[in-house]
Amino acid sequence: MAQPLSQRAVEQYAQLQADMAESYGVEDASRQFTVEPTIAQDLNDAITARADFLERINVVPVSEIKGEKVFIGVNGPVTGRTDVKTKDRVARDVSALDSTKYELQDTHSDVGLPYAKIDAWAKFPDFADRYSAAVQKRLAQDRIIIGFHGTHAADDTDPVAYPKLQDVNKGWLQQAREQIPAQVLREGKVAGKVTMGKGGDYANLDALVHDTKQMVDEKLRDDGDLITIIGSDLLAADKAKLYTTQAGKPTEKERIENAQVISTYGGLPAFTVPNFPVNAVLVSSWDNLSIYFQDTSWRKQTIDNPRRSRVEDFNSRNEGYVIEQLEKFALTENVEILEDAE
Repeated sequence: MAQPLSQRAVEQYAQLQADMAESYGVEDASRQFTVEPTIAQDLNDAITARADFLERINVVPVSEIKGEKVFIGVNGPVTGRTDVKTKDRVARDVSALDSTKYELQDTHSDVGLPYAKIDAWAKFPDFADRYSAAVQKRLAQDRIIIGFHGTHAADDTDPVAYPKLQDVNKGWLQQAREQIPAQVLREGKVAGKVTMGKGGDYANLDALVHDTKQMVDEKLRDDGDLITIIGSDLLAADKAKLYTTQAGKPTEKERIENAQVISTYGGLPAFTVPNFPVNAVLVSSWDNLSIYFQDTSWRKQTIDNPRRSRVEDFNSRNEGYVIEQLEKFALTENVEILEDAE
């Protein structure tokens, strides 16, 4: 039989409710309320700060559920000269050629906090801060997971069937598969996969990243802001290869341990990102990836539910994923490492 909250836990929960009400400018956090846009921005900033990746990309508020993309890229040079003695100067239309629309989805992030957990945390005077930090960190990671693994937006999501939140929203990779299939490499010599290693489609990771970059529009390829995100399995294989090659050389081993091995690949700065597919390579720029949320859509309610012996924290907002310039995005996925990789 579930135990009720201890007196100390009751006091901490009451303080949590009071702190939430004060933070969000409402009288009672146990009644559903709409978060004011300025406070929603502060909440969003707090979530973004929980993940380095989110701080690198765009996470921005918008006013409508559907609309035009916020950042419209320029897909070519605009500088030149006109002999105005013979003709008029003409402004060049170099706006992105792809669709400039976005659409947000109703997104729920509901957290159940068992009484036992509250009792365990009640001894900490900063209980409310610890709780908020834990929830914000989880929301940050969920955003990243959906961005890389989301394939569709179901009316009723199923975390058992889709443990990587594939059914919450369409992420960046799925949008690329659907909208720019020519810039998504999914198979090579062997159907259904791209092989890397001796005798494969690519001899090594450098060659793979280089060719992925070539799928970016040539007018944007050398702008200097492209980076590559590389899956952990591919990086691990490359690191293992260096360990084998440099065995017995302490200075080289130290270089590998210091992660300098992932500084550049294919001439691009290389990064790892939590929850990125382990066997994929993405080439784009940080500011080409965006998450939009509707600033007037954040709703929140925190209630005590004794029937489940837990406190329930309900959060919702309208949210979506955007590739600002499709021409500036390239993906290679389904990469299989051959055993005899060089």
